[in-house]
Order: sequence, then structure tokens, then C-alpha cells
Amino acid sequence: MSELLTRLRAFEGRTIVPATWGPDPVNTPMIRHWAEAMGDTSPVYLDDDAARATGRGGAVAPAQMLQVWTMRTFADKMSGADPSPVWTELIATLDEAGFTSVVATDSDQEYFAELRPGDRVSTTEVVESVSAEKQTGLGAGHFVTTLKTYRSGDGEIVGTQRWRTLRFRPAERPAPRPLRPRPALNDDNAFWFAAAGEHRLVIQRCTSCGVLRHPTGPMCGECRSTEWDTVDASGRGTVYTFVVNHHPKIDAFDYPLIVAVIELEEGTRLIANMTGVEPGHVHIGMPVELDWIDADPELTLPAFRPAASEDH
Repeated sequence: MSELLTRLRAFEGRTIVPATWGPDPVNTPMIRHWAEAMGDTSPVYLDDDAARATGRGGAVAPAQMLQVWTMRTFADKMSGADPSPVWTELIATLDEAGFTSVVATDSDQEYFAELRPGDRVSTTEVVESVSAEKQTGLGAGHFVTTLKTYRSGDGEIVGTQRWRTLRFRPAERPAPRPLRPRPALNDDNAFWFAAAGEHRLVIQRCTSCGVLRHPTGPMCGECRSTEWDTVDASGRGTVYTFVVNHHPKIDAFDYPLIVAVIELEEGTRLIANMTGVEPGHVHIGMPVELDWIDADPELTLPAFRPAASEDH
């Protein structure tokens, strides 16, 4: 048994909360609020006659309210008073070993007697067990089980509650890859990126003189017309020029990064990444064909790869 587990097992049987009386006796107003909130319409909770008809001495509290009668008050919780030095020490021991996260796993309650308005309830809580280290989907951890025992004013055990938590060391996960830089969208280029999102490479065309233009813009450089539409590019072209980027490195990209100016067979040029080719095999005049980079759900960009007929 490891040194840590030996230290943890030493907490088993130790008292977390000594006998502590609930702030209020079992009472009808609280029962009414609980029953309404839970939608429990059993008459034995609020009607003495209905309860007596079942052989009871009068109205009883719902068994599931057992924990309610001993809950700390808001003022008590906000006071900052440590309710359990033993529990604090146990958690500190786990934290020091790296088991800093917690998730509740289950709670089992068992009832032995019914409570009636006017009864007082006390509770004690002990560390029942600490498991050996377990491998879970959340990470390696220890299951810590505590046992609460509820007693009435005459010392009779009216119920128990086992509460189990997993104190775990979060599994290390690789950080998500950063997103590619976002394009600066405006009224002059939004249509182009929207078409790219549909895997369509479009070219802006002046409807007055027919000249194609890229980058996109509000006015034709030939005739100054502001009227335009688009045509779908064939996706074929050649490498007009290119660079191979090595530095500075941005986490959103793979390196070496080939950035090329592609001359489309329609005559316009655009800047795009090259795919499917090693940097040493790229050359000016290389025939290329359209590819797509679906960078993330919100960004798709055209890229180009060597044409199928190119021997690369």
C-alpha cells in the first residue's frame, strides 16, 4: 500500500461532524413547502386524520426530507467557521497529491423510522472509506465515502446517508488548436467568403464592361461602374510566384507554410496556401487546381494543389 493510501486510510472511522442538532424541529410549514416543490400530494404529510387512517399517530414528514432537518443555516455557512477540521485535513492531503478536482457520484439513504412535527433530529458524520487509486474517465482518483447517521431526540437511529465523491487528478488534455486569423469582413468582400463557405470560388465581374477583378471592390477599375455580379472560377491556374514561410510561427498553421500567388485561367490572381506538395517541388508556372481548407466550422478558404497531370 502506497504511503499516500496509508495516510488516506488513516482517516477512515474519524468523525467529520460530531453529534449536531438541526436548527429547527420537524415542522409543518417546511413539510408543506417541500411537498409542493416536489409535487408530492400524499395526504399523510399534512393531514392528521389521513395519517391516522393508515395506522400512524398523525401527520409525518416525508422520509426524503431527512437531510433537510439538519442542514446548516445560511448565516452559519456565511460565517466562515470551519465545520470540520478533519474533512479539511483530508481534502488538503488529497490536494497535495494532485487530486484537486471533485465530482459527486452517488448518495444512498436508508430510513428506519418516520419523523413527526416537533421531533428534533441530530446527525453525526464519519469517514467510512477511502478507496485505492482508481482510473476513471475523468482521471485517476480516490472515492471518498462518508456516512451520516440521523438520530431522534431519544437517540433512536431514524436514518443513514452514504455520500460518495470522487476526488481526482484531471486528465491532461492537449490544448485546442488556435483558430486561424479571421478575415476582416465588410460589404465589399462578405459575398466572396460566403461563397467559399459553400466550396465555390467566385470572381467579381463588372456588369458594364465585363472585366473581372480581384481583390473584390465596390467599383470597376476600368469603367468606374459600381454594378457587378460574379462568375464561378474553373479552379484551374498556375503558380505566379510563391514564398515558403518558416518564421515567425503561428500556432494555427503547419510549417513550412507555402503561400502562393495563383493566376487563375480566367486571368485574375489571388493569394492562397498550397496543399499536397513539398516546398521543394513547387515552381513558378506549376499548373494547379482548386482545393479547400475547412479551417473550422466558421472559416473555409480556397487553396491550391498540383494539378492531377503535374508530375510531382
